[in-house]
Amino acid sequence: MDMNKILVLGSTGMLGSTLVPYLKMGRDNIVTHAENNNIADFIFDLCDWDATCKFLTDIQPTIIINLVGLTSVELCQQQPHTGYLVNTRTVENLTRWIRQTEGNCHLIHISTDHVYDGKGLHVEEEITLTNNYALTKYAGEIAARQVQSTILRTNFIGRSKASGRQSLTDWVYTSLSSGQNIQVLTDVLFGPLSMKTLAEMIGLVIRSKPIGLYNLGSSNGMSKAEFDFEFAQKLGLPVHLMSPIHSSDASFLQVYRPNDMRMNCSKFEQCFNIKLPSLAEEITKSAEDYYEKT
Repeated sequence: MDMNKILVLGSTGMLGSTLVPYLKMGRDNIVTHAENNNIADFIFDLCDWDATCKFLTDIQPTIIINLVGLTSVELCQQQPHTGYLVNTRTVENLTRWIRQTEGNCHLIHISTDHVYDGKGLHVEEEITLTNNYALTKYAGEIAARQVQSTILRTNFIGRSKASGRQSLTDWVYTSLSSGQNIQVLTDVLFGPLSMKTLAEMIGLVIRSKPIGLYNLGSSNGMSKAEFDFEFAQKLGLPVHLMSPIHSSDASFLQVYRPNDMRMNCSKFEQCFNIKLPSLAEEITKSAEDYYEKT
């Protein structure tokens, strides 16, 4: 098997900080990118076509994994042009280069489960766009489809290794460990994977490079309140500090978010002949990252 030259864009972000070490355990040549972090091999602005074209031509990757994204729902709503630049323009520049060079480069693009709403489990065709974040990510998917690409709609949990970036489980752990009261949402349902499992699944995609769009999450799901309680119980954290509330009563939510993002992932499972783990299994796997801290 020929060695791939894999360029990981957004390599110092939350998912990239787990994915890059996992990929480096293999035999592929891993090259990393960031926009403003000296840890990465290359630093350039993907919104800038000239810079993107220059660096991609210099690097000549055979696979690009795009982890870049503005994930703040509030910021995407308040600054729609910024959301477009980061979540859409960057992908347009990548696909423009791939088409222009006519090279053998496969794009693996990470999208989001926020493109769904209404009662799940959602299949890939059931799109409901409810805020600017979902809109810009969906537009990025449309751009990615212009070339040979694998688009993965996903959500992830687990201990963040990225400086200054806090995951959902980090927030629950840090808040409860320090004795803070927190509010958890009873009516928002999702089905994320741990970052460890997601890295393994991306590894499968690298090897077979399927063309198309795939849901990639846990085999079922639960409400965020149920998730937070189960995660806290795994670590013996004080669950009495958690108050279940409805999203309509959550003052910390300034922009509408989907209420049910659970996904039907059978297309991915059939493509790779695997069974994705349950969310309960992923909570157990994610909790292991925090045992050394408790």
